[in-house]
Amino acid sequence: MTENAPSNAQSPSGKAASDTLGPDPSLLIVDDDVPFLRRLARAMESRGFAVDIAASVAEGIAKSKAAPPKYAVVDLRLGDGNGLDVIQAIRERRDDTRIVVLTGYGNIATAVTAVKLGALDYLAKPADADDIYHSLTQRPGEKAEVPENPMSADRVRWEHIQRVYENCDRNVSETARRLNMHRRTLQRILAKRAPK
Repeated sequence: MTENAPSNAQSPSGKAASDTLGPDPSLLIVDDDVPFLRRLARAMESRGFAVDIAASVAEGIAKSKAAPPKYAVVDLRLGDGNGLDVIQAIRERRDDTRIVVLTGYGNIATAVTAVKLGALDYLAKPADADDIYHSLTQRPGEKAEVPENPMSADRVRWEHIQRVYENCDRNVSETARRLNMHRRTLQRILAKRAPK
């Protein structure tokens, strides 16, 4: 999937892809869900990207070192490690790469860390190709659209607890102290699945 995209590719907005993507349309997609990886690669090729794929952290790092891409889509949770390592490898070689992070439930705090490392945005999986395209190509200062189904108050609370927990290096006692919460109550919350 490393061949160049067709020159007549159109972006979802109807503009020629070369107008939106610029002179370097290279895109690296790193995800260990191979069927999703292939579908997304095809969808992004049809939008004008020159796509390369990697199904592991090791492969993603190797490809980032060999040819750092202008654009990247990186899943945070991979079978052989953390997508943050791929982001770091890209940033060591190229500081203008536009990176979007994909995250599953319970990974929002880690996604925030990815943004601090230089990722442009993070999207919850399963992510739509149009949403990924928009995140990769949005201009500085452009605001993301308000989601049609925003998170519930319970979900926002859960995400906040997860963020503090991650910031405390997953130390339950320290997290409970910072949240002014009993340790056992916190442990029960952490053991449950994320609310919708």
